[in-house]
Amino acid sequence: MSTIQPVIVTPHLDVLLGFYTRLFGAEEIFRVPEEGPVFYLGLRIGDTDLGLVAEDPGTKAPSRILLSIGVDDVDETLGRVEALGGSVRGGPNDMPWGQRVAHVQDPDGNPVNLTQPTPAR
Repeated sequence: MSTIQPVIVTPHLDVLLGFYTRLFGAEEIFRVPEEGPVFYLGLRIGDTDLGLVAEDPGTKAPSRILLSIGVDDVDETLGRVEALGGSVRGGPNDMPWGQRVAHVQDPDGNPVNLTQPTPAR
């Protein structure tokens, strides 16, 4: 399995949501948390998924874009990152939305999330 999803990191989540919704007909398919201030929005445009992550404008300059890549085994994949010139930034952790996630950077410094579905509880 390998599914790649672009994710945009922004301090202006509502502005980008409006832009992609009105320009491309994006539909919201996933929200974390389900109620309250949004951290992550999953959008679908045609047959493609796009993620938006809210970042506090008072923090460091956002990375702007990252790739979220679905893999069969996060732990096994994570073990190969540094040997291939990348770096491990965090994880792996089981997230409440049903994914095991690790944060890495490719050799060029681009952020990449490795994701794997976790069994339903």
